[in-house]
Amino acid sequence: MSYLDNIKIVLVETSHTGNMGSVARAMKTMGLSNLCLVNPIIKPDSQSISLAAGASDIIKNAHMFFSLEQAIADCNLVIGTSARSRSLQWPNLTPKACADKIVQEAVNTKVALVFGRERVGLTNEELQKCDYHVSIPANPDYSSLNLAMSVQVLCYEIRMSMLNLQNSSGESTEGTHVDFPSNADTERFYEHLQQTLLNTGFINANHPGQIMGRLRRLFSRARIEQQELNILRGVLASIDKKIG
Repeated sequence: MSYLDNIKIVLVETSHTGNMGSVARAMKTMGLSNLCLVNPIIKPDSQSISLAAGASDIIKNAHMFFSLEQAIADCNLVIGTSARSRSLQWPNLTPKACADKIVQEAVNTKVALVFGRERVGLTNEELQKCDYHVSIPANPDYSSLNLAMSVQVLCYEIRMSMLNLQNSSGESTEGTHVDFPSNADTERFYEHLQQTLLNTGFINANHPGQIMGRLRRLFSRARIEQQELNILRGVLASIDKKIG
């Protein structure tokens, strides 16, 4: 299905090139092909091609980025994978709910599923750039899923969701389109919001605390639309004008 090209599998600072190949294989078996590599420690090599086992085209066509912000800038939905609970809880999805949301929105817009480093995953800052988090409910006594396994599980759920959508809609995947802002637009809003709150004194520059993190969580939970974001930017602009 052509809209599956709208689904980005994003790997952040991958350490082992073999994992890139295994991820490519996991993706191709489920019909996904859009691999994005963010600042990999080592660029794809012969080992990655070897472990791709027939999916070397995905490795060769992978998009390279210097930062996560660049990789997800044009995406309207970003979901980050997290294997542990964080001090600031974020809207969390099951793998099935994650896949359903990805497939529904990929019909009309670009989406990203982001995986972190092999040892430490995504940072808190990186996770706060995501609209939702997803965790695989593995055995708590032994939850050691490697990177390729995690990608395989979630890509499988995406494929199942795609097939269910096709079966339930008679091959039609057209749905009600909601215009959500791109990640780049959302980040510009957060920068504007933070600067305005600094200017009004609501945020103390020396002791900012978790105010922006909690506000990010609030807006992520609300999943604001493009028109709503435009209204909020207008509100901030009016405050900026009032305070000079």
